[in-house]
Amino acid sequence: MTLVFLALLVWIAGWWINARLANGPKANTRAVGLLVPAIFGLTILIVWELLVRGLEVPLVILPAPSLIAERFASSLPILWADFSQTILKGALGGYVIGCGAAFLTAILVDRSDFLRRGLLPVGNFVAALPIVGTAPILVMWFGFDWQSKAAVVVVMVFFPMLVNTVAGLRETDQMQRDLMRTYAASYWQSLFKLRLPAALPFVFNGLKISTTLALIGAIVAEFFGSPTVGMGFRISTSVGQLALDMVWAEIVVAALAGSLFYGLMALLEKTLTFWHPSQRG
Repeated sequence: MTLVFLALLVWIAGWWINARLANGPKANTRAVGLLVPAIFGLTILIVWELLVRGLEVPLVILPAPSLIAERFASSLPILWADFSQTILKGALGGYVIGCGAAFLTAILVDRSDFLRRGLLPVGNFVAALPIVGTAPILVMWFGFDWQSKAAVVVVMVFFPMLVNTVAGLRETDQMQRDLMRTYAASYWQSLFKLRLPAALPFVFNGLKISTTLALIGAIVAEFFGSPTVGMGFRISTSVGQLALDMVWAEIVVAALAGSLFYGLMALLEKTLTFWHPSQRG
């Protein structure tokens, strides 16, 4: 019970420090903005460690962060191989193909009222299909290697990206489009100089949503068939072996990869849409 009481004290101390920082005179500085979530995360890890050890929670229920870190450090070659198979090949390949195809399709939809009225409702239907139903079919079609995982990712990211891009291309009002016509601008000139810049916030919204979907799709697809490598394969086999520390190590890799992927898209958005009101300080 001593460790449980210590965990309570650590939580109270972390709460008090963060409250002082968040409500202090330098609350809006960049340093405090980074320090507050760092302290919160560190507090969570310390409390987690103390509670698991104090309450003697079994490994198969919840391993301590120190055990997860130890397994992570000792399994770096395995984790890297799984990361390369699932993220670099399946998730990233499907993300690039799916988002690129969705962007090009959105331009076609924007030019054709028939496609806009016919394709978007189909897209909403396909986007609502459960991944546990589509993944086994695509694995049977494309095989057990990373290509089938990329196909699942393409299906998952295509329509969210398509819907956001089409909405962005329709963001400009009629007066702006009429002004481009008075300048004798062609469709493509109007697209690249007016409509596409106005659509960038929507495009990046679709890209950021798709980062999470791509990661989930690639991992879940590996549960339905994969070679003896991959994050989904490792998680499923480790659960069967009751090696929960390995499962959590893979979760850490997925969380870090997803955060980095999303952060890169957010940074790119901030660089290219600095003029938009949402990016102003």
